Amino acid sequence: MFGLKPVLAAARISPEGGMKSLLAQVLMSESEKEISGGSGSSDDDELGYYHETVLLEEAVHFMAPTSGKVLVDGTLGGGGHTEKMLEAGAVVYGVDRDPQALEYAGKRLKRFGDQFRPVKGNYRDVLKLIRESGLEGVDGFLVDLGVSSWQFDEAERGFSFSKDGPLDMRMGDTGPTAGDVVNGWEESELARIFWEYGDERSSRKIARRICENREVSPYLTTTQLAQDIEKWCPRMGKRIHPATKVFQALRIEVNDELGALRELLDTAADILNPGGRLCVISFHSLEDRMVKRFLKARSAKEVDRKEWPAPRPNPEYHFDLVSRKPVTAGEEEVSRNARSRSAIMRVAERVNKEARN
Repeated sequence: MFGLKPVLAAARISPEGGMKSLLAQVLMSESEKEISGGSGSSDDDELGYYHETVLLEEAVHFMAPTSGKVLVDGTLGGGGHTEKMLEAGAVVYGVDRDPQALEYAGKRLKRFGDQFRPVKGNYRDVLKLIRESGLEGVDGFLVDLGVSSWQFDEAERGFSFSKDGPLDMRMGDTGPTAGDVVNGWEESELARIFWEYGDERSSRKIARRICENREVSPYLTTTQLAQDIEKWCPRMGKRIHPATKVFQALRIEVNDELGALRELLDTAADILNPGGRLCVISFHSLEDRMVKRFLKARSAKEVDRKEWPAPRPNPEYHFDLVSRKPVTAGEEEVSRNARSRSAIMRVAERVNKEARN
C-alpha cells in the first residue's frame, strides 16, 4: 500500500510489544546526547549546526508533498522536514514558538520565497493560525515532538544538565520557567510530575530535598539542580545521569507538551482536507500512547457496546490508518543519530464525508 517498500527500506515498522521500553530508550538517548554534545552532522554547514532531522525520508514520503499542495510543519525547528517538502513543490507553513528557530529556518529556506510561510506560534493553535491565513484546511500536517539538538547545546536555554545555564527549559520566550516550578511548587506537585512525566522512582525523595534546600538557597542554574540530584541519587553504575528523568519531567510541564498535543489532536480533523495526512513523531511513551489511543478511536468505523443489539456508526470516525504499526528509524539512521532510536511515527489520512456514511 502507498509504495512503502522503496522509500522505507531502511526504516522499521515496530511491533506494539516494543512500546514497554520506549521511555527507557528516550531517556538513554537523551543522556547520550548530553554526553556527546551532538546528535550528528549539520543540516546546513554554511548556517552552522542546528539539529539532525529524525525520520526525514519516511516523514516526507508519508506527507506526499507535490506542487499544488499546502502543508503544515507544526514544529519547524531547523527546517529539515520543511526543506524536503518545499523541494517537492508544496507550499509549507512552518510553525514554531521559538524565535531563534524561525530566524534560522528563515535564512535556510529563503531561496523558496513565498512558497515558505513561517509562522510564530504553537502547534496547538494551528487551526486558528491557518484560518487567520485565509485557509479552510490543509493537505498535510506534520509534528515532530522532540527537542532540537541546538536547544540542548545552548546552555542559556536551560535544557542541559551538563552545561551550566539558567533553569529555563522554555521552547518559546513566554511563560513560567523550570526555575519557577522548582522554586515555587508544593512538594506534592513536584513529586507528581517527576513520577508522571519522568517515571522517576525517587520522585518523593527528590521533591522533598528540593523543597528543603530551596529554603536556604533557591535553584537558579541547571548544574546546581543536577549536582544535588546526583548527590541524593548516586549513579550506582547506571549509565544515564540521575537528573535525566527530572529534567524531562520539568521540560514537559514547563512547555505543557501533553496539553498541547491533546489540543492538536482534538482539532486535527478540522485542520485537514479530505485525503490530508496527519504525521506525528513522538519520543516517549506518554506522547505516543496519547496519539495511538486517539487514532484508534478516530479510525474505527463502528462502535459497539454490550447493551446494543448491533454495532453503530462511529460519529468520531475521521481517519484511516496509513500504517497500522508505528514507523521507526532504521539501523543506519540509529547508528548516525542515537536519538532517532526512540522516535516513533504514526500516520493517518483524513477521510471524506462519503467514506463516513
